[in-house]
Amino acid sequence: MRVIPFVRFAFAAAALAACTLAAAAFPEKPIRIVVGFPAGGPLDQHARLLSDKLQAVLGQPVLIDYKSGAGGTVGAQEVMKAPADGYTLMLANTGVMVINPALYSKLPYATLKDFTPIARTAMQPLALLVNPKVPANSLKEFMDYARARPGQVNYGSAGNGGISHLVPEMFKTETGLFMVHIPYRGSAPAFTDLMAGQVQFMAESIPQAANYHKQGKVRALAVTSRERNPALPDIPTVIEAGIKGFEVVGFYGFLAPAGTPKEVVAKLSDAFKQVLAMPDIRNRMITQGADPAFLGSDDFAKFLAAETPRWADAVKKSGARLD
Repeated sequence: MRVIPFVRFAFAAAALAACTLAAAAFPEKPIRIVVGFPAGGPLDQHARLLSDKLQAVLGQPVLIDYKSGAGGTVGAQEVMKAPADGYTLMLANTGVMVINPALYSKLPYATLKDFTPIARTAMQPLALLVNPKVPANSLKEFMDYARARPGQVNYGSAGNGGISHLVPEMFKTETGLFMVHIPYRGSAPAFTDLMAGQVQFMAESIPQAANYHKQGKVRALAVTSRERNPALPDIPTVIEAGIKGFEVVGFYGFLAPAGTPKEVVAKLSDAFKQVLAMPDIRNRMITQGADPAFLGSDDFAKFLAAETPRWADAVKKSGARLD
């Protein structure tokens, strides 16, 4: 009977040694990155930008798998149920990780319970835009214009509960403005109506905003990051425009199933760190409207924990709900 604890210890030690050896050899086969949105979108562009260099660093093929649906929820479930061995990763954004938990009453996953953060790779600021016919050349002038017309200024978004909906809601909360939300099915129709003057205000990602601002089809008044954006160098931040502490940006990051070995997480995190340090990758990311912003696993987990209540509060104040 006294031998049994020793046998159990031996088995446990052997299993631990096997896991350590497997982690040391990682990766030994292709790695799959699940994107919970259709091909061609911003997340897809980000995944493709990083995958080739990541493949070179890790020495194994990196494949992109699209599992779109329900605001990224379908892809998240796919990864949550995958083996926790580091060979299935998810590229997620602000919506999937910190907005959806407040937006869906029956979300099938919990961000920090069901996933292991690997690396935050980018932050994505937005630009606050108006139709050129709005008589405002600065954010202060627009605030004065909207304040004098409560309920008469409309703002468009890509849909209820998305970042293009919640950022203007945060702006409304900070300024006390009363603007009417007009949700669309996607960014493209909302942007079309902004240019046509059907809505007067919108928060949009930097690349599209910068492109149409330079063409005179919309007017950029401010960017939501702490520092000015290289694509719109003459446009002040919201903080510069007088709203203290207003820094609201989306993020991109990679996660694995909960329980992924620490050694594997460390290898993957370091690989992303190496890729993001490459000047050509950094420059191409910026042209896509995403600022390189690496965080390792532990810091990314802390970041997610801090962001979740902030966006939950924005969802609550907006009244958005999806089931």
